This record gives sequence, C-alpha cells and structure tokens, in this order.
Amino acid sequence: MTLFSLIVALLLEQLRPLPVARFVQAPLKVFARFLEDRFNDGESRHGAVAWWVAILATCFGSALVYFVLWHVSPILGVLFNVLVLYLTMGFRQVSHFFTDIQLALRMGEIPRARQLLGEWRGRRHDESSSSEVARLAIEEALVASHRNVFGVAFWFIILPGPSGAILYRLARFLDEEWGRQRRLDPDFGAFGDFPSRAFAVLDWLPVRLTAAAFSVVGDFEDGVYCWRAQANQWKDKASGILLASGGGALGVRLGMPIHESGEVVERPEMGVGDDADADFMQSTIGLIWRTLVLVMLLLALLGIAGWVGN
Repeated sequence: MTLFSLIVALLLEQLRPLPVARFVQAPLKVFARFLEDRFNDGESRHGAVAWWVAILATCFGSALVYFVLWHVSPILGVLFNVLVLYLTMGFRQVSHFFTDIQLALRMGEIPRARQLLGEWRGRRHDESSSSEVARLAIEEALVASHRNVFGVAFWFIILPGPSGAILYRLARFLDEEWGRQRRLDPDFGAFGDFPSRAFAVLDWLPVRLTAAAFSVVGDFEDGVYCWRAQANQWKDKASGILLASGGGALGVRLGMPIHESGEVVERPEMGVGDDADADFMQSTIGLIWRTLVLVMLLLALLGIAGWVGN
C-alpha cells in the first residue's frame, strides 16, 4: 500500500498541483507563530521544547487517525495516506518556474528568464547570463526534487502511516521558519538553533540516498567523484551533496560565481563538464524522473520480496 499511496499522490499532484502557499504554508505559519509566541524566550532549549511539541502532536495525531481509519476500513487508511502525501510532497510546487525559465531561454528571452528566476529565488538576477540562469535553475530543481519528493518519500516509508511524511515536511518548515529567522535577525535569539540541527539530522541519510540515486541513474563515476571531492566546499553541506552529485551525474558545471541582487557572489564549482544551458535543463528533468522510477522499482521489489517471504 506504501507504493500505491505514493503513486496515486504523485499522479494527483501532476494532474492538479496544490496551491501550497494557501493550503500548506499559511496554516503552518499560523501554527509556528502560535508556538513561537508561547515558547520563544531567545534560548535554544525553548526552541527544542517548541519543536518537540509540534512534531509529537502532529505525528502522533496523524498516526492515531491513520490506525483508526485503517481499523474501520483499509481503503480509508490508504486514502488518508494519499491526502497527507498530496499535502506534503510534490515537485510541481516549483516546477512551473523551471519549465517557464527553460522555455524563455530556448526562445532567447533572457530578461524574461531572469525575471522568472528572481521570482523563484526571491533575489534579483538582472545581470545574469543565460548560462548562469540555467545553472541556478538546475541547482534549485535538484534541491527541490529532494526536499519536495525524495526526502518526504523516505520518511513516509520508514514511519507508520503518514507520520513520516508529516515529520519531514514540518521539520523542514520549522528549519526554514525559525532557523532562517535566527540567521537573519540577531534579536530572534537562539530559538531556531535546535530546529536547524534537528532537520539536519533527519535529512542526513535521505540526502545521501538521493545523491546516490542521482549517480546511479546518471554518470555514476563523475557523480560519485564530485560528491566526494566537492560537496564539503559548499556552505550548506546537504545542498552541496545534491549539487555535486547531480552536476557530476549530468555532466554539467554548477556552483561558481553568480550575479545576485547587484553583487557578485563567490561560490565553489560543483559538478564537472560543460556550461549549463536549456538542454541541460531538459536533462535535469530526465534525471529526476529516472530517480523517481528507481525509487518506485526498489519499493516494488521490496514489496514482492516481503510477499514471497510470507
């Protein structure tokens, strides 16, 4: 039923993408603000308490609902799984930016591509070249595919019912909401320290499995080489692993200096091969879909092995 739930949720998300800002982000922001108002005293231990309250309440609550529904009817349990997955995962949440940027680059509409990239990343890229735009779009797509699909799928498989998917999605949101606030606002205090560390722990294994899958379905030798040689140079280690392995698997150079909000931002080189362009953006879509197929095949094989073993 795990494989079936994932397939149905992904099909639904492809056919009718969910307005994430309205149905996911907005309720989570209200929930996070509620906890922040009651627990934030500027100390790390208060952030840990708030994080555990949020995680335990949602994960145990979802697991309880799942088991009750499953007891009433297994079909209801599966439908609940599909609903939660539909709310917590989905590459289509950001892929429209990627597709529109690729089309703009193919049509030679560089200003349009820069504008779309700026809307996606929340920064200005008025001076970026076409290769730079393609490079940044590929980077965003590789990281987003892991955060919105593969990371959620991993924890959904590990924990009972939909609690794993909720755990990963909520932990990621709290890291972005409280951890980022800690980095941007010194007055916020250390409240966001624990959520950032907690998400890094939860994402440690999934991000490496995704990187390994990128290498398997792409250029394995270059993917593994770039992962081992380059990932540690990136500021965010998890993103560095994804970009290095993905760039090596695709045979494209990522990272490197970029023009951002009127400044030149120095970044290490990730991947190996040629400069990014619209064709490599198409190759990125293929890499992500092949990785998804690989995950589904592995789940199917595990299911068959369990069935035969019984």
